[in-house]
Amino acid sequence: MTFADHPDPHEAWPGTRGAAIALTAAGRDGPRRLTALKRLALAGATAFIAANIWTGCPLLALWVGSQAVGQGTLSMAAVCVVILVLGALVFGSVVMLTWLNGVYDELTGRPRAESRARWLRSMRAEGEGRVSHGVGISALERIVMVNVYVAVITLLIWYVFFAGSPTPIFCNTHCY
Repeated sequence: MTFADHPDPHEAWPGTRGAAIALTAAGRDGPRRLTALKRLALAGATAFIAANIWTGCPLLALWVGSQAVGQGTLSMAAVCVVILVLGALVFGSVVMLTWLNGVYDELTGRPRAESRARWLRSMRAEGEGRVSHGVGISALERIVMVNVYVAVITLLIWYVFFAGSPTPIFCNTHCY
């Protein structure tokens, strides 16, 4: 029996069917690995941007404000520069986080939830709440939540243990 006469060409030579199945499985794993790498890159970018909202943005805003002051003393213009730069950086970071979350949702096939404020929603019982409850929290949203928890806990630990007394000491010696 020749190769052309056999009903299934993969069975004509032993071992070729297993190689074809392995090739097909490897072809399917390629997109999965690429998707997993994309998801990992999005998670890393989200963690980086979320951490920079409370570390990098204020430091960069203070640096820009210090450049506005120059060698002189602190002025109201420098304070305004710091506030404006900080607002712009945080706004840009939040926009980037929103965009990353949208890309992540498209990549994972997660349905979009309605993001309308509670006071703008209908008062009728139309089941609008079911849309957001069925979607759940994505991995990127969890990363941002953990980042906020870490920031708040770090602030509290600093305030309680390391900040010192917020009230000035008026009497150094012989106070009643």
